[in-house]
Amino acid sequence: QVQLVESGGGLVQAGGSLRLECAASGRTFSPYIMGWFRQAPGREREFTAAIIWSAGTPYYGNFVKGRFTISRDNAKNTVYLQMNSLKPEDTAVYYCATTRRSSTRANEYDNWGQGTQVTVSS
Repeated sequence: QVQLVESGGGLVQAGGSLRLECAASGRTFSPYIMGWFRQAPGREREFTAAIIWSAGTPYYGNFVKGRFTISRDNAKNTVYLQMNSLKPEDTAVYYCATTRRSSTRANEYDNWGQGTQVTVSS
């Protein structure tokens, strides 16, 4: 069983930055990819970013457009999402998740954290 715990969310003004963290634990932690998704009220869960755990290769959702950076620390089993130039439309609950597939589809991710709220005020 893999446990994922997100942190780092909060309230920030438009144009500001936040850094999310997702710490993984569990004896079976061995993902191919760790990803970040977000979900705003009334909307579907949206792919935000992912990273191939072994190689560190990042992937981003189309809306990111250079504003977010995903990284990982293998020794700490932690993935980060640095978010800059935040906009009110970035307001959502952000979740981290793992998968053993090459996928950006939420239903192909196996383990999920509880989420962390990000609120961007205008």
